[in-house]
Amino acid sequence: MSLQKINKKQPLVHCITNYVVANFTANGLLAVGASPVMADAIEEAAEMASKANALLLNMGTLNDRAIQSMKLAGQSANAHQIPVVLDPVGAGATVFRYETAKQLLELLTISIIRCNVGEMAAIAGADWESKGVDSGEGEIDVAETAMQLANKYQCIVVVTGKQDVITDGKRLEYVDGGHVKVTKMTGSGCLLSALCAAVLACGAKPFEDLVLLLNEYKKASANSYASIGTFHTNFLNELESTAGGNQ
Repeated sequence: MSLQKINKKQPLVHCITNYVVANFTANGLLAVGASPVMADAIEEAAEMASKANALLLNMGTLNDRAIQSMKLAGQSANAHQIPVVLDPVGAGATVFRYETAKQLLELLTISIIRCNVGEMAAIAGADWESKGVDSGEGEIDVAETAMQLANKYQCIVVVTGKQDVITDGKRLEYVDGGHVKVTKMTGSGCLLSALCAAVLACGAKPFEDLVLLLNEYKKASANSYASIGTFHTNFLNELESTAGGNQ
């Protein structure tokens, strides 16, 4: 079990993430046994990244300071061979976000791009109509585009939605399940990106472990829904249970 590996190793995950989801992301990582640190100050980003087991760069609430911190932290992580996960939130929503995503991908060695279909389409230059930070609408071969992106940046691409797609450019897996109302739960994708970072810190088979993680995440969301107001709480409880943290 992927979440159980996280609970056993208890990695330190450095998150430069957005203020909308920071609390939920931290609590989600804690629920599965990881140690989150939300350090985005320019003065300490590089040092903190060098001491972490994995780094998450989440573009949800972008500004110049955050971008500089992401670049410094990413370069430090690369220098210390620490895996980096990029969550290009809303990459197709504005030119600013698109250019930032491209800059990070060109400057840094990224281990995983975790995105929705619209974000992937924007980065890949495909025809797609984004809707803010949501996936939006368009016609695209998701699997083929994901594989092209994985090969271009030599990384794993995880595209989440009704059906998740994961590829390293050669292997390709699909993951079904979950609950449709998970899209109404703020931060579900952002937390998944953080858990992807934690998984990278815990094993020698990242692709296989990420496939397991996606299945566990879908199952947790399917088991969590009662009403939208209690979804967050139930979901964290499910993740903790799957990781073995409540035993």
